[in-house]
Amino acid sequence: MSNPDKKYDLEERTTVFGEKVIDFAKHIFRGPINDPVIVQFVKAGTSIGANYCEADSAESRKDFEHKIGICKKEAKEARYWLRMVAKACPELKEEARLLWQEANELLLIFSSIIRSSRSRND
Repeated sequence: MSNPDKKYDLEERTTVFGEKVIDFAKHIFRGPINDPVIVQFVKAGTSIGANYCEADSAESRKDFEHKIGICKKEAKEARYWLRMVAKACPELKEEARLLWQEANELLLIFSSIIRSSRSRND
């Protein structure tokens, strides 16, 4: 049974996203074009959660904002690589679109966290 509050547990949400990235990457056809795309996509998609864990344990507000900024950057990069996967493997386009939507939501969440954090500093 799924806990509806888990949607708002950002550590869990970013971890689940990373797991989905790994599972999805296993379905991408390996070859000279796709192999570099797979590597970059998996790096970006899984580092979102790792950087969020670091942000959650930040030693200062500046460190927190920096780590959240990396989360935002990696979410944006994951979206880019998902677009490349959809181009290289049209048969995976629909599944890529679902992951793209989650990466986009994470991007928006991290953007909001950054704005909120900076407005508190003013």
